[in-house]
Amino acid sequence: MPDTETKAPEPETQSEPSVPGRSEMVVMVAGLMALNALAIDIMLPALNQIAHDVGLTAEGVESDNRQQLIIFAYILGFGAPQLLWGPITDRFGRRGPLFVSLTGYILMAGLCVTLREFHALLAARFIQGVFSSGARLVAVSVVRDLFAGRQMARFMSLVMTIFMIIPIVAPGVGQIILLVAPWEWIFGALVVFGILMLGWTWLRLPETLPADQRRPLNLGNALGAYAQVVRTPITFGYMCASGIVFGALFSFIASSEQVFREVFGRGEDFVLWFSGIAGMLAVANFTNSRLVEKIGMRRISHAALLLFTGLSALSALITFSFGESLLWFYPLFILTFACFGLLGSNFSALAMEPLGSIAGTASAAYGFATTTVSSLIGMLIGSQYNGSTIPLMIGFVCLGASSLVIILITEKGKLFSSR
Repeated sequence: MPDTETKAPEPETQSEPSVPGRSEMVVMVAGLMALNALAIDIMLPALNQIAHDVGLTAEGVESDNRQQLIIFAYILGFGAPQLLWGPITDRFGRRGPLFVSLTGYILMAGLCVTLREFHALLAARFIQGVFSSGARLVAVSVVRDLFAGRQMARFMSLVMTIFMIIPIVAPGVGQIILLVAPWEWIFGALVVFGILMLGWTWLRLPETLPADQRRPLNLGNALGAYAQVVRTPITFGYMCASGIVFGALFSFIASSEQVFREVFGRGEDFVLWFSGIAGMLAVANFTNSRLVEKIGMRRISHAALLLFTGLSALSALITFSFGESLLWFYPLFILTFACFGLLGSNFSALAMEPLGSIAGTASAAYGFATTTVSSLIGMLIGSQYNGSTIPLMIGFVCLGASSLVIILITEKGKLFSSR
């Protein structure tokens, strides 16, 4: 990794690995973040079957919106604990908390293999999300330890491009597992992936937070750090905007299997349609990585937010006027979803840029907004599913418009700044 783009700290011990090269670092960070995506997306083809097997739906009942809780229980566990992981990683460094997180993730996935009761399964999924949140927070904190500003946005866009392979292939992997084994084996796949990431990071990821830059772990320091996040207008504004607009992403992920199976009758090849959406998102992330240093984070993300809101409104209007049809819904939706690829890494970099000295805490606050807050919003929208895509798209419009208002307030009425 070029010295001009990193601030690699000196290793604390002779046995600790040095900072990997750029390519390996991109893939490693993407792998850590993919723990979360895999735990969500690999479940999607199995949700209806799991719901039947744990007694959630009776014979003859096609689906129950409560099956979405298998996704949301994990996401809710993933969100709020980041507020605890942040100060912990700022005190003890990145490696130790990461290994605790990965071990817990593996153990909870293994426990899910044995569970047949719905509420017990939800509890295990929640705890798995708690541990996964630590790995995600370390991944983002490591990037902020090494990069800042547009360089961070570019690196995170490359990470997200690799990361998006998981949403593309994970539903297909889940479907293949269901063809040859019961759904419990899906959780076995999470165990295997967790073990691989634990071994890789143990051998190759160095400590990126030197001992002399660590903060004491006490309530006063933690509250002071979070107060600094709230008092930093750019950080707080983009954190709130992200928390709102990413509710749209979670609402679709949780209801996507129902939408394609019930509205469009594409349950058998759902994984292909979902992979196409994820593939367009990957293209958007890669495009952002190529353009962000030239055009700027604000210009790209602000334009993407306007496009997201406009396309969502157009989709809702066409469906309301002419009825449901995959012919127009799918092209419009993949373009709408692609906007997240131009929003996510840029909003994250803008929020994190002013707070490099407390990267763990800042990452925790941002992660809380884009998971717990987003998932609660997504759960509300997903629960409105009624056999039509209209409630979903109207929800997208409301979230996009609300996020835009927050950005306008944060930027004092000015969009598309080159800063």
